[in-house]
Amino acid sequence: MPTDVLLSRFLQELAPLGTRAVWAHGSLAGGDYQEGRSDLDLIAVLPEPPGLGTVRKVAMAHRRLRAEPLAGRLHCSYVAPATLDDPERAHLTWAHGRLMRRPVTPVTRRELHDFGRVLSGEAPAGLLPEVPDARLRGFVVRDQRDYWRPAVDKARLWRQDIWVDLGLLTFARATVTLRDGRLVTKREALGELRRLGAPEEVVADIERRRYPDTAPGRNTSAEPATAPGRDPAPADEHRRAVRAELARAYLGPAIDALVATYG
Repeated sequence: MPTDVLLSRFLQELAPLGTRAVWAHGSLAGGDYQEGRSDLDLIAVLPEPPGLGTVRKVAMAHRRLRAEPLAGRLHCSYVAPATLDDPERAHLTWAHGRLMRRPVTPVTRRELHDFGRVLSGEAPAGLLPEVPDARLRGFVVRDQRDYWRPAVDKARLWRQDIWVDLGLLTFARATVTLRDGRLVTKREALGELRRLGAPEEVVADIERRRYPDTAPGRNTSAEPATAPGRDPAPADEHRRAVRAELARAYLGPAIDALVATYG
């Protein structure tokens, strides 16, 4: 599989850095991974915080992988045991074809403890501090209140598939975490959206695009059907506009209610 080839090459590229561990989280660890559609979300544990020389080596390692299939979907944060105590700290990260800095969130940390996949080295339990339930809940509430709720008011964003997909799926996952204290996959979140009363037309659209090989015949849109294994045709502008308004009309009040209940 291209995924296995890419991961093998990636581990080879990291070997000179002396990594103590490389972990997968997200769909690759949670059993929801779809090759060619899902991102490869990784954490690499370095012996010490990366200096300028290590930053250059990391950039070169990723650039050497650019010709590999799926390389554009490989995202990796580089952490060190000495810097893992603070969940607010931003870590060197390769994502979307460039270097940046971003935190390893409490959700990612909990994923790593609950079902993280060890690609090499030590397990998360030996290096990564546990995430208290209160910290996890607090982060989830803030994410919904401070990031997603203001985004609902920016109508232009919701013409894009990624905002519709992640907006609704993240809300459903947040609801389960706050209500039940557990994490669920994006696929499981689709069923939760239906139980939460999200617009079926929008949920079916997400399912059809993200899981075209297994989605039931719920296609309520005007787009043509898609052969198994191929990405569905994109929605036209009218369909995107209708979908955007349905998503925003649902999410605004739903997030407000969630924050009022658990915030």
